[in-house]
Amino acid sequence: MDGETGRCVRVLCPKKSLLSSRSRGIQWLIGSPLFFSSFSIVSSIRCLHAVTEDDPYSPDFVKETVVHNSRLNKLMFKRFLIMVALEVIKKPSNAQKSKTKAVRVSNNLYECLHGPGEHDLIGATTDLMTDDIHFFVSCLANIEKMEVVRSVIYDDNPEKYIWEKGCLLRCNLEFKLPIFIPLNKTSDVAEIVSLSIDAAAAKLRDPHVVYLVEGSNINTEESTRSAILHGMVLNLVSGHSFSKSVDTSTKDLPCSYFLSKHKDISLSAKRENADAIQIAVLFNQSRKNCKSIAPVAEYFPVTEHAKNLSFSFKLDVLCYSTEDFTISAALSELVIPGLVDQLNNMKRVLISELQSQQPQFCPYHFLPPGLLHPITAIYDLRYGETEMKQVEMRKALHSRLGLPLDRPLLRIANALNFDTKSMKTINPLKYGTPLLKDVHNEIPSSGVSGGIISLIDGSYEYYHYLLQGFDDNGWGCAYRSLQTILSWYRLQRYTSLNVPSHREIQQALVDIGDKEPSFVGSREWIGAIELSFVLDKLLGVSCKIMNVRSGEELPEKCRELSMHFETQGTPIMIGGGVLAYTLLGVDYNEVSGDCAFLILDPHYTGSDDLKKIVHGGWCGWKKAVDSKGKSFFLKDKFYNLLLPQRPNIV
Repeated sequence: MDGETGRCVRVLCPKKSLLSSRSRGIQWLIGSPLFFSSFSIVSSIRCLHAVTEDDPYSPDFVKETVVHNSRLNKLMFKRFLIMVALEVIKKPSNAQKSKTKAVRVSNNLYECLHGPGEHDLIGATTDLMTDDIHFFVSCLANIEKMEVVRSVIYDDNPEKYIWEKGCLLRCNLEFKLPIFIPLNKTSDVAEIVSLSIDAAAAKLRDPHVVYLVEGSNINTEESTRSAILHGMVLNLVSGHSFSKSVDTSTKDLPCSYFLSKHKDISLSAKRENADAIQIAVLFNQSRKNCKSIAPVAEYFPVTEHAKNLSFSFKLDVLCYSTEDFTISAALSELVIPGLVDQLNNMKRVLISELQSQQPQFCPYHFLPPGLLHPITAIYDLRYGETEMKQVEMRKALHSRLGLPLDRPLLRIANALNFDTKSMKTINPLKYGTPLLKDVHNEIPSSGVSGGIISLIDGSYEYYHYLLQGFDDNGWGCAYRSLQTILSWYRLQRYTSLNVPSHREIQQALVDIGDKEPSFVGSREWIGAIELSFVLDKLLGVSCKIMNVRSGEELPEKCRELSMHFETQGTPIMIGGGVLAYTLLGVDYNEVSGDCAFLILDPHYTGSDDLKKIVHGGWCGWKKAVDSKGKSFFLKDKFYNLLLPQRPNIV
């Protein structure tokens, strides 16, 4: 019979994320005993590979831990571990059997990733009928004796718990590795390449390597702090000796020394401007020479005919640490092992594809919705990110992380940006003043009694007449509506393209043969059809066109428009007569038929003053006929509505 334990499991990730798939199988629950309490659960990822399709509770550990595209340790921070196997069960028929299997699966995966050893194990089961999650502890891997964990805490503010005393460290390293292969040993190419890459990895622990550590204060004007650490200081435990001239005082500096005093701990801030302690690797080749001498070049003749292979590597490691962790420990236990692991991951694929075009590996860091910490993915960009193999890899990552399969959350455009401050400082004219976003958030209610509001899903930028100093007053309203729509696709990371100018929009229409070359630079109007052509040309986005014979018939389309916002969530362009507007939502009462349209008006010519825009009605709810009997949509005008579709891509 199971006993009870006084231990406590702390679950930081939302409980709904553990049950989000609503399908039977295994969830791997991740924690970090080094940085958090022993039984804290930070995040979860799905087990994708089972031995047989009929038994989702028997993981294929080889595919889960060895196959390149599925390697679990690629996704996780260094010193973050899979601690729990959670069995998601429709309705448990044998509770004791489920408990034992969950703990045994935890033990098997742990040994596959970290080798055998004595350690406490946790297993968990959940019943989808009740959504209850039960945790069990097996002390020192004794599967026969399990204890029930009665105390389970679901944290109300996990962001604060993780990031108030935590920080990121980032190290990116690019290098070329030339390798000479004797022509009489071409059969040994794989072994020679493997040994050369291993030698390059070993240099990261060389006593003469130097690590430059710099704080990165993106959001403040504070001066950054920096320090230099020598490899011989980091490798004291290995018995390296070092001269008295080497400064060892910096090794005891805590990570907090390099951080801003005004750190933002919100995840939304990290997605916009990721802030990390930056670490650079400097290979000091001349430290052995105490005297200053001129550079010496030596010639070593080739003793046998050989061919040269040159491999380019781009490493980019992101690590989590608590602020009180010393910078030397962070380098020794997190950053350097992370660089070596990443290089080894690349080596496995490189060796398997020596006979094909050389892979172009590039690591990216992402913080998708629902996760409390970033994850890292290594993409092979030799054929571009839209190549089918890369698409399948992203789909697998979406499935493992429990992300929707119709949102591009792990595309390159979605990667964390660590260079925002430097880019704006270098070229302020290019980046300019940020445009207003989501201006409808400040508007009053629509006045529709008992209506159901359906709005766009996501952020957009407000483009209007005279914006950015370009005079399009009287002819550019449809261009501005299109720019607002394009900004929505960009901000939702469906594209990394900049929002095009009027001239670039005109050029796109010329390129597809819709307009003559003289159209470029003109002040000619465009309508819904032209907008659909541009969206297809620039983004590959399809659109639906809704035709309305009269403005007074638009309320009859509210149900259809509401469905668009619920399923697609994109802004709509309304064009009628000589005017064009952007529709952001509808408020519709099906019983009474009363409705209102949330209009973003591109005809505004003033400065980007939010109060002025809202109070002036340039963004607000409009009824087809207002309380004074005035019609917003004209009865004698024909209207076309452009309904852009959301791409079903990852």
